[in-house]
Amino acid sequence: MKGKAVLITGGTGSFGRRFAELVLAKYQPRKLIIFSRDEHKQSEMQTVLNDPRVRYFLGDVRDRDRLRYAFHEVDIVVHAAALKQVPMLETNPFEAVKTNIIGAGNVIDAAIECGVQKVMALSSDKAVNPINIYGATKLCAEKLFVDGNTYTGSRPTRFSVVRYGNVVGSRGSVIPIFRKQAARGILEITDKRMTRFWLTLTQGVEFVVRCMDSMKGGEIFVPRIPSMRIIDLASAMGPSCKIKHIGIRPGEKLHEVLLTEDEARHALAFDEFFVIKPEDPQWGYDEWVGGKVLPEGFRYSSDQNDTWLSSDKLLAMLDCE
Repeated sequence: MKGKAVLITGGTGSFGRRFAELVLAKYQPRKLIIFSRDEHKQSEMQTVLNDPRVRYFLGDVRDRDRLRYAFHEVDIVVHAAALKQVPMLETNPFEAVKTNIIGAGNVIDAAIECGVQKVMALSSDKAVNPINIYGATKLCAEKLFVDGNTYTGSRPTRFSVVRYGNVVGSRGSVIPIFRKQAARGILEITDKRMTRFWLTLTQGVEFVVRCMDSMKGGEIFVPRIPSMRIIDLASAMGPSCKIKHIGIRPGEKLHEVLLTEDEARHALAFDEFFVIKPEDPQWGYDEWVGGKVLPEGFRYSSDQNDTWLSSDKLLAMLDCE
């Protein structure tokens, strides 16, 4: 990203703030544009960063014309804007559609029209075999970004996706909830069997940056990250707390999946990540080399992971964040 103009949608969210900090410190962009709809958070971010390379652009991804203005002379776009609170979206489904699906389409159109070189969209394990409206909209957004490469023709714009699991300490994560509950001495968990994938904000940002460097267009990148049972997470955060079982909430799964058996047939495994290659060869199907072909029936799920977080490692991750 050295010398490039970079824009991040949803730039005042948890990921966006950490992305801005690391990119400014390590990757020397010519300009970094924070695109979001919250003027208060932009004002706070401006005070904290205090960097002349940063621009702040008020707007909503639902507004295609506003995106066209924002993307003018931008080289790289990271699309992090989304509505993601699962229980809230179950009762406001059309709002999820407007932001997560129509907003994705607007980003694609504006990027092509403005000649953006690379667009990396952030997705979620909830997009795999979705059972809630959030996951369904993120699955649709993934398909839009992958298939968006069919619209670029001879133009330079390329689209790819990063899909990963729960981010330690981010908004919507159970960890801030557990911190508040631990002060009261009772931690509420939905099911003692439940497992989730985990990574830190910093790991997520650095993974996105690495994938942007190597993307060819149409791939879905999946990091190889550890799992942890929610009951073990609760025990680590509140070792002296009582555990209250409240049952699985609407739209929740026992276990999450980052790579399905069907996707594994056209995916490659590397030491630290998987690449789900696009099925259309014109998008670079055969350009990826060095990865291992996955065995028939391979499935990357949080309950069948080969890497697990210990309590000590989790607490170390929390300290880092």
